[in-house]
Amino acid sequence: MTTSPDLARATPAEEAAPPPPSATLGGEERRTVEQLALLLFIVVPFLALLAAVPLAWGWGVSWLDLTLLVLFYFLGCHGITVGFHRHFTHGAFKARRPVRVALAIAGSMAVEGPLVRWVADHRKHHRHSDAEGDPHSPWRYGESVPALLKGLWWAHVGWMFDTEQTNQHRYAPDLINDPAMRRISRQFVLWTTVSLAAPPLVGGLVTWSWQGALTAFFWGSLVRVALLHHVTWSINSICHATGKRPFRSRDRSGNVWWLAVLSCGESWHNLHHADPTSARHGVDRWQLDSSARLIRWMERAGWVYDVRWPKASRLDARRVAGPGAGREEDRREGAAAETA
Repeated sequence: MTTSPDLARATPAEEAAPPPPSATLGGEERRTVEQLALLLFIVVPFLALLAAVPLAWGWGVSWLDLTLLVLFYFLGCHGITVGFHRHFTHGAFKARRPVRVALAIAGSMAVEGPLVRWVADHRKHHRHSDAEGDPHSPWRYGESVPALLKGLWWAHVGWMFDTEQTNQHRYAPDLINDPAMRRISRQFVLWTTVSLAAPPLVGGLVTWSWQGALTAFFWGSLVRVALLHHVTWSINSICHATGKRPFRSRDRSGNVWWLAVLSCGESWHNLHHADPTSARHGVDRWQLDSSARLIRWMERAGWVYDVRWPKASRLDARRVAGPGAGREEDRREGAAAETA
């Protein structure tokens, strides 16, 4: 049995050693220009998100703009959850080459950073989850209310401005050694441009007007990116500070049900940290997980294979209550969802 890259333990010397020249965009340290660009891509979409409520209340939003927002939101969201997270980071399934490329591009269009850097950061997070070395734990500053509030801000946004970055060669050598994935990672600016330009292009062509292009850019690009960013970042902050913990994990990851739909199933975070390579995170009754459903459809089409679906025995071993503690019905329904 091979060891998943995110489970490989780094020695102190490896963690401290300076990395070789980076093969991916941005390197191991964020330069000033990168930090300014990051600030721009956080602040501008967020201001659009704040403006969206009064604008929708006063002038409304067209069905075209709403459709573009939802379409590109879930394209990027599943690119992150199915692609960057479950496939590239944890190897929850294997994918045919065209599907692998498509998932890498779709994840890049979420505008959350280059593929290799995203994967390296997340593998390091799992190695040190909610402990020293975790890039974005909300418990970084302690457990008092002021410390937790400061930690929530750090886990949600602050950590991205830390100049010291994860050693990509240590945590993502498999992607760096894959020419296609390395190329897509380095093309992050290109895929960001495509992501932001596609909605106004469609809006302008459909309405044949500059106004249609402008409103499509506002809703389908800016508001969509801001909403997706903050939902994703909430998995780092909220899901590590609160939520139910029905499974044993070595950190404070919890399930936050009200984020399930918008996070495409990622907010069933406790099971994910208890069993990181599982292709399904929402395993109990009514736990919606659209990413797992998409993986199932791709498996049936023959596009992906060797999918690591959760097994009742593994779930039983990780449940806090243990086997037979009133959860049998949930286990049967969760297993039935995977065989449906």
